[in-house]
Formats: sequence, C-alpha cells, structure tokens
Amino acid sequence: MTGELRPSTRTRVALPARTVESRLIVVARAQRAEDYEPVLDVLIDAGIRSIELTLTTPGTFDRLPQLLARYDGAADLGVGTVTNSEDLARAVDAGARYLVTPITSTSFVQQATDAGVPIVPGGLTPTELFASWSAGASAVKVFPAGQVGPSYLKDLRGPFPDIVAVPSGGVDLAGAEAWLAAGAVAVSVGGPLLGDAFGGGDLGALRDRAEAFVAVCAR
Repeated sequence: MTGELRPSTRTRVALPARTVESRLIVVARAQRAEDYEPVLDVLIDAGIRSIELTLTTPGTFDRLPQLLARYDGAADLGVGTVTNSEDLARAVDAGARYLVTPITSTSFVQQATDAGVPIVPGGLTPTELFASWSAGASAVKVFPAGQVGPSYLKDLRGPFPDIVAVPSGGVDLAGAEAWLAAGAVAVSVGGPLLGDAFGGGDLGALRDRAEAFVAVCAR
C-alpha cells in the first residue's frame, strides 16, 4: 500500500536503565543554566534519577559538561527540546544520556540511533506516534498528555501493543500514578513538581514534592 508505515529493521537504542527503573523524568526548564545546580542538588538528593535539561534554557550546552561531571554517577542527564539536527548532534557530542524532542521526525530518530543515543520524539496522534516508533525510537513522548489522559494510552495499545510511551505535559501527581497504571514506561513531569523552584521558591517544598513523585513512581 502506498504510504504504508513499515517497522524499521534498525536496532532500537534502549532508554537508560536508571531512567526506566525510576519511571520518572523531571523536565528542568530554568531561566538560565547557572540556576541548575541548586535545584538539581535537591532533586537528586530526593531520589530523582533522570533529568531532562531543556535547550530553551540559555547556556545549557555550555553547562552540560560540568553538570555531567557533577551528577552522572547519580542521575541520567538528557537534553530536551531538540528541534534541529545541529542541536541533536551537539547534544550527542556533549554526552547527553538521552534526547527528547517535542516533534515527530524520523530523520532525528535515525540520526540519534546511528549515534547510539536513545531518543524520545513527541507526538499526539496515532500516526505521529507510530511513525516515530516504527522508525526505531527508544520510546514515544505523548505530548501534550494533558489533552488526552491515561485512557488514551490504553487505546493506543490496541493497534500498537508493543509501543513504549512516556506522557509529558500537564502530568501531576495523580496523573503520574494513572499513566503508569495505564502502561507508561515512565512519566515526564515539569511544573507540577518543580513549581517555582527556578524562580527562588522554597527548596524544602521542592524536596517534599520530589519525594512524593518518587514514591508514587516506585509503587
């Protein structure tokens, strides 16, 4: 059939074991890269084991080697909001443990897979998600997850029983539990966990929120 999507014969690069075991990715979107450490210190001390550093945070690439040296023994640091092949290559060269993009791009999947780095491309429709999965993505990012809900993953599993999904966007504490129960390999969480931490908020309260998410994802 013309235009039919066929499963890729390309070897799929697995997500880092530590990320899969924790079932939780925290999306760290700061105003500047210099603000990362105080917040990441709290997150990792609270049990967070996978953090996505976003390229919408100025200076992320410059800061990444320092952050990897500081945290690599304790957490997987990925690079997210990748929207062009040049940034993808730069993230690979910088040592990102995985890559996340908000878009569906089979060329990004091929580029990352050829480099041996896990990639999680975003999508919402069945066609978008299956295109990335069949191209060899490590997992697919259901985004924005808040527009559909956990039952959507159960529906997707009908035609795509093997698809590995990570919901992202508007996932709160109750949502994390529900998405994981629906079969998500992990949940991607930003604002509901971080709150105002990057804006000078209470880091003690951040620790409490992080510990609550860790506990839910460990069930």
